[in-house]
Amino acid sequence: MRVLVTGHQGYLGTVMVPALVQAGHAVVGLDSGLFADCVLGRTVEDPDTLSVDLRDVSVEQLAGFDAVIHLAALSNDPLGALEPQITYDINHSASVRLARLAKEAGVSRFLYASTCSVYGAAGEELVTEDAPLRPLTPYAESKVRVEDDVADMADADFSPVFLRNATAFGFSPRLRADIVLNNLVGHAVLSGEVLVLSDGTPWRPLVHAQDIASAFVHALAAPVESIHTRAFNVGVESNNVTVAQVADAVVTTVPRSTLRITGEHGADPRSYRVDFSAIRRALPGFEARWSILDGAQELYREYTARGLTQDSFSKTFTRLSRLESLRTSGRIDNAMRFVDARV
Repeated sequence: MRVLVTGHQGYLGTVMVPALVQAGHAVVGLDSGLFADCVLGRTVEDPDTLSVDLRDVSVEQLAGFDAVIHLAALSNDPLGALEPQITYDINHSASVRLARLAKEAGVSRFLYASTCSVYGAAGEELVTEDAPLRPLTPYAESKVRVEDDVADMADADFSPVFLRNATAFGFSPRLRADIVLNNLVGHAVLSGEVLVLSDGTPWRPLVHAQDIASAFVHALAAPVESIHTRAFNVGVESNNVTVAQVADAVVTTVPRSTLRITGEHGADPRSYRVDFSAIRRALPGFEARWSILDGAQELYREYTARGLTQDSFSKTFTRLSRLESLRTSGRIDNAMRFVDARV
């Protein structure tokens, strides 16, 4: 297939594009470049790229593609809380517009990267895709709105599917340091301390970036009738863990590291455990293979081999800090648009 990947210069996109190419797809990326140069170690080879803001995509740019994989978003809850309207403008309005234009352009498949955080405070029972959605943040709320609005567009010629990823972890050359396992390993490598600011009790489902990429590759290959307008949780039940358990895996991995749980942020209300059986039934051959301990060990190897520094960890690879730096330096405006001529 000829596949357009939005947000291909982000954390997940940088892992997903090679997986798609290996599966035989012709890939083109679309990205505004906010995180294009946030690379740890050697440079990244990107596919052919449409350098355009998601909000400015035209129907002509979408013509000729068999599928759109939509990853692009302002990602994470602190950023959404700081700029909720921009989060809705990009993550909801621009995403729905993209789907509408894709349908108009004749794109037949639309794979949307949603999130398990749509379940919010779900307690300790395993939640399936039919569970009530209780988004607690603008980021999660925007994902729910996109699922609802894009599902309404579905017909015989336009087939969306919604992949609700668990919290991602694992190495990507375009690193994110502000997701739980990546953050805890990085802090341990740089300081010798595994620092948990919550009380450690919230449940989180985690999934490796490579397993997310595999889910999208399998969804592209699936018969349309088996996935049409459906939502699928992406992950594995064994990776439903508390934050304290994630921290324990990091202590086991990083030599001479110690654990400190401060509890200063209290009990996070976002606590949920997820059932992932539906995606295994619908996508034969798909399996989330990476354990949390595997991911911690991978991150430790890559951080030490590629020379992770405190400055890059806290600034370059932390989404909120990166965007604040771009805005303070005048490279982007208050609407998160580049002000120079390169985009």
